[in-house]
Amino acid sequence: MHISLVGVLGERMAARLRVRLYSALIHQDMAFFDISKSSELVARVATDVQEFKHTFKQCVTQGLRAMTEVTGSVLHLLHLSPSLTLALGISMPALYLIGTFYGAYLRRLSRHAKEVESTSMGTAGEGLGNVRTVKAYAAEDREVELFQAAAERAAKTNTKLAFHIGLFRGVTSTSIGSMILIVLYYGGAQVAMGHMEPGELMSYLMATQAAQRSLASLGVLVGQYIKAKAAAQRVFEFIHRTPLIPTRGGQTLPSLRGEIEFSKVAFAYPARADQVVLNNFNLAVPAGTVVALCGSSGSGKTTVVSLLERFYDPRFGKVLLDGVNIRDLDPTWLREQIGYIAQQPALFSSSIRENIRYGRPDATDEEVEEAAKLANAHEFISHFPSGYETVVGERGTALSGGQRQRIAIAAAILKNPRVLILDEATSALDNQSERLVQEALDRLMKGRTVLVIAHRLTTIQNADLIVLMGKPQGKILEMGTHAQLMARRGAYYKLHHVGADI
Repeated sequence: MHISLVGVLGERMAARLRVRLYSALIHQDMAFFDISKSSELVARVATDVQEFKHTFKQCVTQGLRAMTEVTGSVLHLLHLSPSLTLALGISMPALYLIGTFYGAYLRRLSRHAKEVESTSMGTAGEGLGNVRTVKAYAAEDREVELFQAAAERAAKTNTKLAFHIGLFRGVTSTSIGSMILIVLYYGGAQVAMGHMEPGELMSYLMATQAAQRSLASLGVLVGQYIKAKAAAQRVFEFIHRTPLIPTRGGQTLPSLRGEIEFSKVAFAYPARADQVVLNNFNLAVPAGTVVALCGSSGSGKTTVVSLLERFYDPRFGKVLLDGVNIRDLDPTWLREQIGYIAQQPALFSSSIRENIRYGRPDATDEEVEEAAKLANAHEFISHFPSGYETVVGERGTALSGGQRQRIAIAAAILKNPRVLILDEATSALDNQSERLVQEALDRLMKGRTVLVIAHRLTTIQNADLIVLMGKPQGKILEMGTHAQLMARRGAYYKLHHVGADI
């Protein structure tokens, strides 16, 4: 019965711990994910919590029993011979010192082993997560070699840990075994002097052996506890980590026009703090207008929209929405007002209906289908045998690029944002798919403030304002309508006609 109860308690504790850890991870800021591997984070949610749960159950079932037995044995030894028990107690400080210092070393070694093992799982996760790229480069054997090297490092570290845990147990058992020698020596002297009967000494020896077995069980548990503590430290390290940008907290606006302004913004990604991406960047986007950001790769276009969504905070300057610094706005509310459609939208491995409904979880089936129609997606969805219940596969790999784009547009239509970000949304499509996607985008863009990121200038000629960004990173080279920029015959003109490097 007690095993069943402990099992239920352990599983419930592990479930709550996993939820707390996942919640802490999913609420972290983007800077955290820039320096973390998703596969390593998944390993913490899975294996670290599992090891902590396993040791917890062992400590409750075996640890409490062993401690009870040790306590009972000590009391029995005191009853049989207080003086002999005192002699045994003199050796305890040496055992305590050994356990303290060696235990501290084992905890450091166990934490290092966990980190190395997590790195090896991260290597496997990257390879499997990018399997299309791996196969495209025929790099399967190379990935196996990388994982083998990482696995061997993990095995070497864990072997060292296992050796030292075994050595720790051996030292502990030897120290505990020395108790018998103390009993024989001191007890024999007591018998020789007539202070103790031989039968009493035998009873004392039997009680000492019982205590020895219980202490040996505790020694095994200590080794497990050390490994579990390292796992728990890795778990609670993230549970107690405070994100630089919280997901909630701040004011909301009763109504939103969609006016955007970047004022003297300076920014560098936290993972590359020495590389300034934007410096004294200024841009005003009137409400309801379409503003296109174009320029060479690395000029800061994507950074601009990342700051608008408050994935990061600028070092200096302000990003304003309807004249309010977005630092003062509730981040969740802010992101609910912004729709984002990427060049390669990553869908979730669920049904088409659930992917569209991700834009607004409380939407009805009729609203989902209406959004799909507006996104030019209803026709191809209807041709699938399962229709809207078709599972799209991991990251939407079961669909074509144009189909994924139209599902992402349907989700944005359902979300009904006031500000829309299009990150090169049609650059990877064929002509037919691009036409269908562009029609859907045109419907979506009406009446909203739109920021368009594009390399192909032919897609942004109708924008209300074109902002050409270039080197040094984040610098605005030219700004105006297509006609104005072409008339100036500057960098935009050269890029449009000659394809000059900007």
